[in-house]
Amino acid sequence: MRDQDDLSADTGDIERIPVGAPPSIGLALSGGAARGFAHIGVLRTLLAHGIRPDVITGTSIGAVIAGVHAAGCLDDFEAWACALTRRRVFGYLDFSLAGSGLIGGDRLFSKLDSALSDLTFEDLPVRMAAVATELRTNHEIWITRGRLADALRASCALPGIFPPSRIGGRWLMDGALVNPLPISAARALGARLVIAVNLNADNFGRGTIIQDHGSDAEDELRHQAALKARRGLRGRAERLIKRKFLGTRDRPGLSTVMIDAFQVLQDRITRARLAGDPPDVLISPRLSRINLFDFHRAAEAIAIGAEATQRALPSIAEAVETLTEQGSGYQVSAIR
Repeated sequence: MRDQDDLSADTGDIERIPVGAPPSIGLALSGGAARGFAHIGVLRTLLAHGIRPDVITGTSIGAVIAGVHAAGCLDDFEAWACALTRRRVFGYLDFSLAGSGLIGGDRLFSKLDSALSDLTFEDLPVRMAAVATELRTNHEIWITRGRLADALRASCALPGIFPPSRIGGRWLMDGALVNPLPISAARALGARLVIAVNLNADNFGRGTIIQDHGSDAEDELRHQAALKARRGLRGRAERLIKRKFLGTRDRPGLSTVMIDAFQVLQDRITRARLAGDPPDVLISPRLSRINLFDFHRAAEAIAIGAEATQRALPSIAEAVETLTEQGSGYQVSAIR
C-alpha cells in the first residue's frame, strides 16, 4: 500500500487495493418520493468504482430502488424513470373513491409486478430489507422474506395517498413513519461499513420558529373566493377528486399538503436517528429544487445523486481503510 504522502499528493478516481477479504458494505437508502431517483445515480457511481453493497436496505422509494437493483432490473427501471413526463405521471394516478387511499396504485405498481414477477427475497444475490410501518401497532417492520414486489409496495404506501398492504397477516404502510433512513437494519443484516443516503438533508430552514403570525386582509379575500367557487362547482366525482388532490394555482392540493407534512415528520425522525446511530459515510444529495412530486425530473435527480456520491468517494475510502487498520481485513479503496 502507498503511504499517506503518496495518497495526499494524487487526485483522481478511486483505486482499489486488495487487503484480504472484501468489505461487508451496507447501503441504506432513505425515502423521498420523486427525489428517490437520485439513488440510481448513487448506485451507478458506487458500482463504477468497484463498491458493491453486500447488504442493501431501503424505506419507501429507497426500498423500490434497492429492490430493482438487487433484482438486476436497474437499467430498465432507469430507462422507464427517465421517460416519465408530467402527462405520463398523471396517467398512473388511478384515483379511487373507495378504499383507504386516494390513489389505488394498481396502474403504478403493475410496472413493478411485471418487472419483478414472483421474485422473492430468497432469490436475491444480496441481503435486503424493505422497511414498513404496521398500522395500529406502529411497529417497525423489516420485510426480509417473501414476494419482493409486495414488500416494495407496502414500504411506500404513503398514508392517505396509497392504501396499506396486507402482508403476512399485518397491514403495512410507508416505513418512513418510523425509520426514514434504515441504517440500523443494514447493520443488523451484517454490514460492517454502512453508507447512508439521505434525500432530505437539503431542507434548509425546516424547524424554524415563527413567533408572531396571524391572518390578514388577503386571507379574507381568498376565503370569500373559495366559498363562491364551491357554490359553482359542478362535474363528475373523479374530476372533483383530481382538483382536490392536485390543487390550483392559489391553493395547495391534498397531495402537496400531505407530502409536505410527511416530509417534516420524516426530516425530524431522520435527524434523531442520525444522532443516535450515525452511518460510517453519509451521502446528502442537494435536492431541494426538486419537488417531492417531480417524477418527470428523474434524469436531473440521478445526476445530482451521482455528483454527491462522487464527492463522498474519499470518505468511503477513508472509512474502509480505518476498518482495515483495525484488523477487519477489508478491501481498501484509496485516492489515486
